This record gives sequence, structure tokens and C-alpha cells, in this order.
Amino acid sequence: MDRKDILIVVVCAAMLGLWVGVIVPKYFPSRPPLPSSTNAVNSAQSPMATNAVYGTNTTTSTATAAPPVTAPSQLEVNTNVPEQLMVVTNKNARYTFTSYGGGLKLVELPDYPETIPSWRNKRQTSGIASLNTFTPSPTLAILGNGFQDGGVFHLTRTATGVRAEKTLTNGLAIIKDFSPTTNFLVDASVWLENRSTQSLSLPAQEWTVGTATPMNPDDRGTYYIGMMYSADDKTHDTMGGGYFSSSHFGCVPRTPPAEYRTSQTNISWAAVHNQFFALAVVPHDAASAVVMRKVDLPKLESGAVKMYSSNGYTAALIYPAMTLSATQTVQRQFVLYAGPKEYRTLSKVAGELNNNLDSVMNFGWFGFFSKALLLVMNFIHATLRVPYGWVIVLITVILRVAFWPLTAAGTRSMKRMQALQPQIKAIQEKYKDDQAKAQKKMMEFWKENKINPAGGCLPALIQMPVFIGFYTMIRSAIELRGAHFFWVTDLSKPDTLFLIPGINFPFNLLPLLMGGVMVWQAHLTPPSPSMDPGQQKMMRYMPAIFLLFLYNYSSGMALYMFVSTLLGIVQTKMTKTQTAPATATPALTPPPKKKK
Repeated sequence: MDRKDILIVVVCAAMLGLWVGVIVPKYFPSRPPLPSSTNAVNSAQSPMATNAVYGTNTTTSTATAAPPVTAPSQLEVNTNVPEQLMVVTNKNARYTFTSYGGGLKLVELPDYPETIPSWRNKRQTSGIASLNTFTPSPTLAILGNGFQDGGVFHLTRTATGVRAEKTLTNGLAIIKDFSPTTNFLVDASVWLENRSTQSLSLPAQEWTVGTATPMNPDDRGTYYIGMMYSADDKTHDTMGGGYFSSSHFGCVPRTPPAEYRTSQTNISWAAVHNQFFALAVVPHDAASAVVMRKVDLPKLESGAVKMYSSNGYTAALIYPAMTLSATQTVQRQFVLYAGPKEYRTLSKVAGELNNNLDSVMNFGWFGFFSKALLLVMNFIHATLRVPYGWVIVLITVILRVAFWPLTAAGTRSMKRMQALQPQIKAIQEKYKDDQAKAQKKMMEFWKENKINPAGGCLPALIQMPVFIGFYTMIRSAIELRGAHFFWVTDLSKPDTLFLIPGINFPFNLLPLLMGGVMVWQAHLTPPSPSMDPGQQKMMRYMPAIFLLFLYNYSSGMALYMFVSTLLGIVQTKMTKTQTAPATATPALTPPPKKKK
């Protein structure tokens, strides 16, 4: 693949990002379904998992994969019995438990607002950030035949939290203890106790993790809401909007799948999340699978602004069928995390639980750079006590200074190749009929003049991991949510000043400034002599590609690119003041043209 092919691939990828990130959500929004109070959960086949068993007849299940559930698994609630709610509050959150399903219905985070005021919507709502909103079943509700029997539990307060209890008509007692602790954690223990005098055959179960929903009507739910889980210490991310879409690439129609079911086993945790918040369930004994389904949400609006996604996504851990002998009890223990996707907190929690829960940040392949940049950003903010916008500026300056020698060397290499362009063209002309010899002579020429032909591209390639790391860090850093910078009211969102009348297209100033300085830099930067005119022309389109790609992205990224490009222009100006080095090899005289 030559450079022209690479450029074509880059352009196609950028245009695809434009289509998915800008055109589809703006001009092809998903239709909001009718409000739904109850959402059916389909049956499932669930393989084997390990269970801790206690009682007078103690065994450990070693069954093989469970057969399919013969009837739909859904939260069956006797609505004739009034719902009992119980609230527990600590310094982190406000937890609401429900008797309908006997689980955690809602988590509210008083330190985090539901919405951030902007130029378009200057009024901040009085709401606070919440998790599990509009969930069809509470966290740790057990779904499956033989586990419902009316679905109404009795709630009582304990010294540390809430207990939910229910005894089914077949003699199965279900007892759940919830104890909120620190760092947005809740300890949970569930006992399945056979109080009958005969064995009970229990079918496969789905233990609800929770439901991922947009945080507010302006939340970009389609591209940040979904489920993550860890299997064998490897994290997997499934974005609900993409998986359950009724079209491929925004335009090719298809029948969306009914559910997402993992092929991996040994699930150590599962989480439902949006851009900045997550609700995770960490079982003591690994689950055998995870299932995710789409949930219809009520239509939400904020003035004239409609939310990007009208769907939520619910997830559940799968545990296999089992048989409980008389007086036998099975206990399962869980730790719940319901809070912000804040790396320092998640890293601490992951250390305490000895797992990789901090990977819910979803930093991607270049996570090392993302973590390092996030830690440096928070360190500078805490040490210098300056706003995050200026922290981004300072980090950009630090990175530019760190890469200054490498970038300057690359610029000098390109300038030197420009100075030697006559000799290069003479060699190419002289040996145009023998490409192998021409390549050999060119290599000798570069070696004699101490030129690295890749010198101009090497700085950009080395800086690429840092750029991608910054890109993914900006996407997930809750610290930037609501951070101000001049006219920017939220560095985690586009800096929309107004909607252009007639087309209702957002006017985002910072990406436009970024595109302007990138065009300026393109005119100042000398093109590589080895690049043909078509490729040089294509490179001039790169500012437009970046503009389209980042136009609806977090304004913090546009700020980084704007400052970085300005510093690149300064460096180009400084490099131009240096005199070009003298050539060591005299120009070759091209052979006379043959007379026709």
C-alpha cells in the first residue's frame, strides 16, 4: 500500500466518522417510541457457573450448560400490592430500593448535576445525575420462571442498609442484603434458601445489572450508551445504539437483533454506562454469560432540544439452572459500583476488588497515554489550581516543547530535501528506465547527504499515539464536564453558540478556529519533495477533514488541536529563519533528451 492508498483510507475513515458523528444524529434521528412502563425480557440459554452453597446438605453444582428457559423471563409484579420504597443516603449517593423485584431501583449523585447550562440552554435544571433511571427491573432482581411469584418483596432496614425478603409458594425463600459503603460501592448478599421438605429444581436465572440511559435530553446517547463486561481479564464494550440499529452505516436497512448475548464465559463484572457514569455489578462467583436488550424510554425533551437516543439498554448476568435439596441454601455475593467514570476512584476500587473495573473508562489501545495524560491533567489542576481549559493549554505546550527537537529535525530534513530537489530529479530522470538502479542511486545519494527520507513523517507518526490517547481521554474525562473556557461552557461537549437559522445546524466556533489555523499551517509547511502533486493537493484537504471529524466532538479536543497548531506555526516560523545547509553533492546533469 503506497502513500496515496493510505491517504484514501484516511479520508474514507474521516468521512465515515463525519457520517456517524454528525450527519446521522442530525438528519436521521431515531424515532422515539411510545412510553413503556414494562419491558419484556426474553428467555435465554445460560451455561454453567460456580455457586457457593451452604446448609445441612452442602454441594457445589457441576452441571453443564443450562437448557433454554421455556417461557419469557420478565419482572412479574402484582401491582395490586402498593410499591414499598426505602431510601439510604451517604456522602456519595442517595440509594432508592424497591419492593418490586427486591432490588436497587435508583441511584442519585448529589455532587453531579443532571444538565450543564450552555449558550443554547442557559437554565440548569434542579435535577441531579441519576443511574438506573426508567429501568424495567431493579438491580439484582432475579428474572426467570420460578423466581417471581408476584415479584413483591418485603423491605426492612438493617444496621447498614436494607433487606429484601420473599418466600415463594414452592418454599423457596429469597433474601437480599444491601449495604452502601464508600467510593460509590454497595455490598450485596443474596441467599436462595429451600425451606421446603423436598428438592427444588430451579431454572436458569438472569440477575439484573441495571439500565443505561442518557443522562439528560441533550446527551449523546447513541454513541456512548451501552454495556461493558470483563471475561478472563479482557474488557469488551458493546454500544447499544450501534448494535441494535435498524440500519448499517446509517443508511442500509436491516432487522435489528433482539438481544446481545456474550459468547465468553467466566464473567467477572458487567456494567451499563453512558458517557460519564456507570453502574457495575461485580459478582464474587463469576457469571456464565451476559445479556443486553434494548429498552424503550419515554420521549424526553428540553425546550426545542431532543435527546439523541430514545432508547436505554438493560443488562443481566446469567447463572445456570440448579437443584436445591431440602434445607439447602445457596449464597451469592456482589459488589455494586454506581457512580462517575472517574479514573482515580475506579482505579482505587479496582485495586480493592483485584479486578480491571477501571477499564470501564474505555481508553482503548493507547490507554497508557490516556491514563498518563489524565493523571497529569488532574495533577496540574490540583497543584496550580487553574481551570481545566488552561490545563489543556499548558499540557499542549508541554507536549509541543517535548517534541520540539524531533519536529524541528523533521522540518529541517524536509527543507534539506527541498534544497536537494534538483539532484533528486536529475537522478530520477537519468535512471527512469531502470527503477531498481534509480532506487539504489537514490539511497546512495541520501546516505552521502545524511538524509532520512522518512524524517518528515517520523515526528507525526511518533506523536500519533499521544494524539489518540488525548482523544480518548477527552472523551471519558468527567473532570471536563461543566469545565469553562472563555465562551465554552462545557469542555466535554461541542461549544455551540447558536443554531444557524433555517437549517438548525450548530455553530461551533472553536473547531472553526482550529480549521483556520490548520489551513494557515498547511500553507507554511513545506511539502515533502517525494510527494507527487496529487498527494500534495490531498494533504491540503486535511484541515477540512479534521474540521469535519472534530466539529461535533468535545470542545476540549478542538482546544488542544487549536493550541498545538498555533505552536506548530511558531516552530515553522522559527525554523524558516535558519539557513538551509549546503549540499554535499553537486547537481547531476541530466542526459540530453533523445531526438525523435
